[in-house]
Amino acid sequence: MNSSPAPATRPSFWRALFLALVVAGLNFALWAALNRPAQPADWHGDIGGFAYVPYQRYQSPNKQIYPNTDQVDSDIKMLSRYSKRLRTYAALENPAIPAIAKKYGMTVLAGAWLDSRWQNDENEVAALIDEARNNDNVTRVIVGNETLLRNDMGVDTLIGYIDRVRAQVKVPVSTAEPWHIWLKYPQLAKHVDFITVHLLPYWEGYPRKDAIGLQVLMRYYQLQSAFPGKHIVIGEIGWPSSGDRIKGATASIANESLFIRQWLNVAKERGFDYYLMEAIDQPWKEPFEGRVGAYWGMFGADRAPKFSLTGPVIEDPAWPWKASLACLLALLPMFWFARQFMRFKLVGLAFFCVLIQLSASLLVWSATLPYAFYLDPFDWTMLTILAPAQVAIILILLINGFEFTEVLWRGQWQRHFGLLEPKSGDAQPFVSIHLACCNEPPEMVILTLDSLAALDYENFEVLVIDNNTRRDEVWQPVEEHCKKLGPKFRFFHLNPWPGFKAGALNFGLKQTDPRAEVVAAIDADYAVRPDWLRALTGYFADPKVAVVQCPQAHRDYEHNAFRRMTNWEYDGFFRIGMHHRNERNAIIQHGTMTMVRRGALEATGAWSEWTICEDAELGLRLMHSGYDLVYEIMGRGLTPADFTAYKSQRYRWAFGAMQILKARWHWLTERGPLTWGQRFHFLTGWFSWFADALHLAFTLLALAWTAGMIGLPEYFNLPLDLFIYPILGFFVFKAVIGIWLYRVRVPCSWKDTLAASIASMGLSHAIARGIYLGLWKKQGEFVRTAKSRRIGKRPNPFAAVREELLMFIAIALGIFGMLHAVGINYLEGKLWIAILSAQAIPYLSAMIGAWVAWQAGEKSG
Repeated sequence: MNSSPAPATRPSFWRALFLALVVAGLNFALWAALNRPAQPADWHGDIGGFAYVPYQRYQSPNKQIYPNTDQVDSDIKMLSRYSKRLRTYAALENPAIPAIAKKYGMTVLAGAWLDSRWQNDENEVAALIDEARNNDNVTRVIVGNETLLRNDMGVDTLIGYIDRVRAQVKVPVSTAEPWHIWLKYPQLAKHVDFITVHLLPYWEGYPRKDAIGLQVLMRYYQLQSAFPGKHIVIGEIGWPSSGDRIKGATASIANESLFIRQWLNVAKERGFDYYLMEAIDQPWKEPFEGRVGAYWGMFGADRAPKFSLTGPVIEDPAWPWKASLACLLALLPMFWFARQFMRFKLVGLAFFCVLIQLSASLLVWSATLPYAFYLDPFDWTMLTILAPAQVAIILILLINGFEFTEVLWRGQWQRHFGLLEPKSGDAQPFVSIHLACCNEPPEMVILTLDSLAALDYENFEVLVIDNNTRRDEVWQPVEEHCKKLGPKFRFFHLNPWPGFKAGALNFGLKQTDPRAEVVAAIDADYAVRPDWLRALTGYFADPKVAVVQCPQAHRDYEHNAFRRMTNWEYDGFFRIGMHHRNERNAIIQHGTMTMVRRGALEATGAWSEWTICEDAELGLRLMHSGYDLVYEIMGRGLTPADFTAYKSQRYRWAFGAMQILKARWHWLTERGPLTWGQRFHFLTGWFSWFADALHLAFTLLALAWTAGMIGLPEYFNLPLDLFIYPILGFFVFKAVIGIWLYRVRVPCSWKDTLAASIASMGLSHAIARGIYLGLWKKQGEFVRTAKSRRIGKRPNPFAAVREELLMFIAIALGIFGMLHAVGINYLEGKLWIAILSAQAIPYLSAMIGAWVAWQAGEKSG
């Protein structure tokens, strides 16, 4: 027996494998490009000194959790291998530092922390004096650190403290301030033995490559010129490894490494006296200095070096294993996709394989990124909550990408149906047409009945089932018109009647002529083509076909701006999404212009009255029973009359979809009659709606976080730009592929494409409510979609979008608060405002849609 693959299979195997390997290789190359090594001058020798604060990862002076002597000893022992000098900031908190430093041959520039607490300042100064007197390795002292910069006391008060210390110690005395404070208060220099200046070009927004030349050296020599003969000590100089971007200054490990190595060589060449800011990362500073405050150390809070002082500098030294993991995660899915859909054009195969690979890289990057930061329990809790949402976003991206790929680069549709030309002598199956209506305008129903009377078909009947219409003047004209149309048309008035539309259709099923082989359902607003039955009933000659479905198409929209925009919004789904689903016999059945094999309908349980989307549930049930569904365009109805009806319909669809998902979950997740393609489409087809539900959750979360940043900035920071980029990328990707597909598949103008996009986005809030309530509640109310209104005084145009209006106002206030309270000096601030602006678009779209509907109603009223 020959077990080798068939000749047609073998090439597809190798082509798929080759494509997957090429994309994985390109992914590895991308990781390598993003982590290109830089090669600054190596550093060999001692570092001039370290600014040292001894707190461990979860310690903080604000929580009164202090390091013990052993921890300090371990730190200083480690630092003594790199330098022989330390600078401290406070005398009271760690009085043992000088003695431990002496043990390892280190000298200390000791500091006293002065602020606005008078008694604390007195105690700090007294402790500093004792420290200088009792430790011969304390070679210099500093009275106050950036005290004038923080405006904690006046210059004269500070000078008083400096003079007092100078009078009581035998070592040189100074205070530490940024360069501009020394220039602002030149009298300060007369009271110090040397000038201690902080030169931190990151805070002034200098790009790393220009920072030493444009800021450090310039400000150093400016001070030297202003105070000739005065020795200058650079008390803090360094660059952070993480944090917000300030103008051209980017915090990163690579930039910190490059800056420090460049500085060490410059300082040696010019003989500068300096202390690196700082020895070890201090996460406790983050609430006070912003995120960047935690990341100035040459060593991490775990006491491991963050970079080497020799050899190449790489932003993420672990990138090779991350890239390899991402390649391995994506390789099998890419190979499977490429082999399964080899019929797609090469550009489509490559596009989706790239999308799979980028998604895998994003997952690896997202999973490892938090470990590069000092996150507290609150941060980890938020990440735990958001991680599933991020996975859902990636899945939505892949699902939308697959639809995009198949629609654009499929080659040709595999399941394409057209109109059938009956052969002479072919028997016509008897069709029972059921029209269920409730409170519909009689003239609209009569137009539909007239179109049915004009059918080019002999064997049919029409059952009009009017359920729960109370006003006689609404239903009686329809009854009279049925009598005029003859015996084929039968009218039933049911009041009261349970089960909503499904209940009415089940009543009609019991009244159906025994000869009927096919049951057709049609909405009250549809005008059908005369050849509807003649051209499509022939498909029922195939016993596997249970449904012949025509998509919703619309009429009388051309001269009404609101109906026009909603028409093209509907058209996008029926020309894109439904064709995509039809490829795997997985269309969503909808309750108008649909024909069902009567035997299959009755055998599987008729119309389900437990869901408000009885049509979609029936289609899934028939697929589960092994039947095929046929999809073809015929007939036209009316779009919803106004934005209230438009929202109500989509809310009902979302709510009903969740009812079906809950009730038929086992069908979709377990092996059974449904094919993998049908399960895929019914599980993922509603993912775009889950995206709307996620959007609402994220918007509420973003508003809460924004309020926190405005009201409690000590606890809430701007999210890192690295976390924001994927979200913005998702928004952009969705917008681009949506518009692209519209331009390819939907025959409308750019103006209509934009209007349809606004209409679609305006439904986001209604869909989100339908999703959440559908998941929460068991029963929903079937609300008919009004296709026309008869009202005297028109309501407020925004009455239909009160919740959306409130959400938009809340986001606008959030943006206003960000601009005035938080500011946009940082890139992260601008990106956060961009996120809020993007989140506002659906709510703004809803208001635009409501306004357009109101204006259109005014013109037609």
